[in-house]
Amino acid sequence: MFLKRPAARVVLLDRDGRIFLVNAEDPLDPYKPAWWEIPGGGIDRGEDSATAAARELVEETGIEDVEMGPVIWTQHVQFTFGGYFFDSHEKIHVAWCDGGEYRPRHLEALEAAAFMGARWWTLDDLLASTQPVLPALLREHLAPIVAGDLPEVPIDISPVPLD
Repeated sequence: MFLKRPAARVVLLDRDGRIFLVNAEDPLDPYKPAWWEIPGGGIDRGEDSATAAARELVEETGIEDVEMGPVIWTQHVQFTFGGYFFDSHEKIHVAWCDGGEYRPRHLEALEAAAFMGARWWTLDDLLASTQPVLPALLREHLAPIVAGDLPEVPIDISPVPLD
């Protein structure tokens, strides 16, 4: 099945500058390695990206009390997940909070099968890790955001297509 959609994601930082990432795997593709991703998902009809990002954050992590910031990045990604092919145009917000535990509230069945947990990462730990992350260019663009240096205009962090 082909899903073309707008999506919203969140770079969620705590007051210590750690980023919250969800650990996931594709339940229908045992050959695809697990990865760590920022929370997010499709934008519903009538929603703006900030509202969708906050909703997805609560659904996927249970973390509610956040200060939603601006769109810092955009990306156009195409990927397969759970037997679906996604063509996703994403707006990625930054948000800040005082921390929180991983307690997802409203996972779709596919997400429930895919999500294996979550954790807070320091920038140094993330940069030292070789585990796959989504967005693919997260490591290359995260340091200025953690330092509070937000772009005036969102940066396109779309991965280079594999031709």
